[in-house]
Amino acid sequence: MNDFVSMPTRRQVVAGIAAVLGSAASGTRALAQEPSMEQKPSTEANHARTSLHQEVALKATPQRVFDVLMDAKQFAAFTGMPAEIDAKPGGAFKTFGGLIEGRNVELMAGQRIVQAWRPTSWDAGVYSMVHIELKPRGDGTLLALDHTGFPEGEYDHLYPGWYARYWDPLKKYLA
Repeated sequence: MNDFVSMPTRRQVVAGIAAVLGSAASGTRALAQEPSMEQKPSTEANHARTSLHQEVALKATPQRVFDVLMDAKQFAAFTGMPAEIDAKPGGAFKTFGGLIEGRNVELMAGQRIVQAWRPTSWDAGVYSMVHIELKPRGDGTLLALDHTGFPEGEYDHLYPGWYARYWDPLKKYLA
């Protein structure tokens, strides 16, 4: 007889705790202009996904998009939340009032942003990689995002989060 009992992994336990704490906290401290950071449980189909790709057309030059994403005042203006950004390779950033943090790994003005990126709700030391390419497209920019290396179970939260917290407000800001 097999007495083996399947125990959840540490990552599954932490993700479950983060989801519960995130939903409890969002109801008590959410500000009217603050986007919801509530964690949704992942669907079974997406649970194991640890990368995503998005492409967004923006009505601004690649340099303008780069400048808005790398300037703390402009970032705060389009998101409606405080930001601190040291816009040089190796520079640290904290956005959305400190809910997202990381370091700039590679910066090519008007072309590319590569960051070690993490929500502060993840375990200490856990980072994913955010790679943003900016390509001229007509009189605007095609932004391509590749977000890789995030923990399992985060896809269903991160994928729509990029649109809700970054791309949709950025489009309005640049209009």
